[in-house]
Amino acid sequence: MQLTKHWAAALDDYVIDLAWSSYGTRLAAASAAGPVWLFATADGAKQHLLPGHDNGTNAIAFAPGSGALASGGQDGAVKFWDSVAGQHVASATLGLAWVEHLAWAPMAEGGSILAAAAGRKLSLLNLDGSVRHAFKPAPKTITAITWRPGPTGSPLLAVAYFGGVCLWNARDFSAAKEYAYNNGIHALTWSPDAKWLVSGNQDPSVHLWVPAADDELHMSGYESKVKHLAFDHTSRWLATGGGRDACIWDCAGAGPEGREPAMFPHEAPVCAVAFQHARGLLATASQDGVVMLWSPERKAPLRATVKMPAAATKLLWSPDDRFLAIGSEKGALYVLKAE
Repeated sequence: MQLTKHWAAALDDYVIDLAWSSYGTRLAAASAAGPVWLFATADGAKQHLLPGHDNGTNAIAFAPGSGALASGGQDGAVKFWDSVAGQHVASATLGLAWVEHLAWAPMAEGGSILAAAAGRKLSLLNLDGSVRHAFKPAPKTITAITWRPGPTGSPLLAVAYFGGVCLWNARDFSAAKEYAYNNGIHALTWSPDAKWLVSGNQDPSVHLWVPAADDELHMSGYESKVKHLAFDHTSRWLATGGGRDACIWDCAGAGPEGREPAMFPHEAPVCAVAFQHARGLLATASQDGVVMLWSPERKAPLRATVKMPAAATKLLWSPDDRFLAIGSEKGALYVLKAE
């Protein structure tokens, strides 16, 4: 396996977020300065340049099975765009706080719903920009949100803030469960089988909850705060940042607590991790601009190390796992082909 350059582009500022369309034919890249670029996956042709948000864009997300793209910005707004026509179609204003977190979920009756977080506010939005529900404010600023994988009929949203995680039911808007954690939480993810809910923390550590059994596990000893988490498609391997090594935990059976993780070394702090969606490869990036591919079971790097001109801000595999998109601190955007 190797990574070869497919195409590259330059944005006007720090690449703050990336999003692939549902079928992988289009890549959206948001600049911290505000504009959002839309590129054709096939050849990197720039299809549209969206104005994004005044003062800066923070997050972008494609609606599942749709050409609709949502963006959140420092203006406190969520904007909805037709990515095919390159047009703004709707907006929702959440207040004065920055909109920093967006996450789509399909609904059983059809269509999708968008969770958007700004400061302590959490809202569920429809595609037309209308507010389906505004939850009571979180105790502290919301730092991460993620939908539980599984049936579309029972969408459950995990919401993190300093002091814990709350699971909200998007069907009746009730709090399904609350988990206390007396520290800051930087990252939050579910395993694909929904067994594990994992947080990367300020303290620095990784904490795992098993919502079905009300069990908890904890792994500490990291060099620095843990901001990056990724599960493989089997839910066995959990990759984390938090130092100069990408740390890989085996979550089979009773879970990783008490086990020795595999350590995938870098010469600079790890700044991004991303598993493929349906295959077993892990991409990791470090602050010196190095991006590497790994197989967790081989515990050795593959022949796919590449050097970027600046540290990566985001790694994102295309839906079919053929391409790896890399955004950088200096605005460089690379799309590499895995072959």
